[in-house]
Amino acid sequence: MTAGLAARVERRTPAGRDRTVDALRAVSTAGVVAGHWLVSAVVSDPSDPSRLHGESPLSSAPYLAPASWLLQTLGPFFFAAGYAAMRSRGRTRARRLLRPVLAFAAVWVSAFAVLAAVGAPQSTRHVVGSLVTHPLWFLLAYLALSALTPVLRPLVARAGPWAAAPPLALVALTDALRGSDVPAWWVLVMVPVGWSVPYLLGMALAQGRLPRGAGLPLLAAGVTGGAALVLWFGYPASAVGVPGDRFSNLDPPSLFAMALASAQLGLYLLVRPWLAGVLRRPAAWAPVALLNLAAMTVFLWHQTALLLVTFAALPAGRPRGLLDPPDGTWPLARLLWLPAFAAALAALTAVFHRFEAIRREPLPGGRDDPQRVRQ
Repeated sequence: MTAGLAARVERRTPAGRDRTVDALRAVSTAGVVAGHWLVSAVVSDPSDPSRLHGESPLSSAPYLAPASWLLQTLGPFFFAAGYAAMRSRGRTRARRLLRPVLAFAAVWVSAFAVLAAVGAPQSTRHVVGSLVTHPLWFLLAYLALSALTPVLRPLVARAGPWAAAPPLALVALTDALRGSDVPAWWVLVMVPVGWSVPYLLGMALAQGRLPRGAGLPLLAAGVTGGAALVLWFGYPASAVGVPGDRFSNLDPPSLFAMALASAQLGLYLLVRPWLAGVLRRPAAWAPVALLNLAAMTVFLWHQTALLLVTFAALPAGRPRGLLDPPDGTWPLARLLWLPAFAAALAALTAVFHRFEAIRREPLPGGRDDPQRVRQ
């Protein structure tokens, strides 16, 4: 990050912008991307390298569950989304979402047609489809909550952070019903209901109803509640779904997912004043601002980057950390592939970011003036 680029980003940033929320969104995006790259093992069949299937390193290495607590950052993401919903126009948010999604869909519909035409094995098409489409479920939750923002706004104005209590109670009820014959529609509905808890807290912060003093209670409740759920009530320790677990803490979001979000957001509120000071430095702020400008593009294409590197490595057999079973030292070997994934993602972002930008302007640092950094 050059000093000149950082200075240009600084000049284009509105004076009243809360940079700490942008940092929280950037950390959330990076956490989701890194988490998917580290747990999405694509394994090839030794007798038929074109036949791929998916596995999770968490299945054979449960001691890695604490890493999922750091990398499962959906609570902070929806918190930042709730904050932004209070300070931006719904039409602008929908436009920034729709264009990159349509571009992504156009590319992948064609790619799936090619895979079918060349006779790719069913298991290969299944794992590719799962990796590409499964992360997109959050878009539906985000759209639902965005559409409900006009209804939620007066509730938060009256109740402040306590507006999150009713959906939290529904999450607890759903957990109590796990294992029984819960209708599929209820599970689908509970995805946006569950993530409305941090979303409403973000709205409360935007309205000045969530003070820094709430940080310590949220952190303490999240840590103690999460520990109790795992140790005494049999909740899976992993913050993401693991084959073989009794259930997934994300399908739909469980009380453990809410406890994790509470701890993460409590920590954020505690460090927010210090973080605001750090982000006043142009060199610290510029990477946060640039990632936020391309956040949707990065999210949509990060698993495509993983697949591009994976398919490119097929002629090499089964390199350690890529295309081999995720056991033993696989997690350490996987770390060595992250720069390759990141390089592929950077190339994809350079190509497809134009669909996310509201105005057809380059990112800061080009010959023309950069677009303003938006909330």
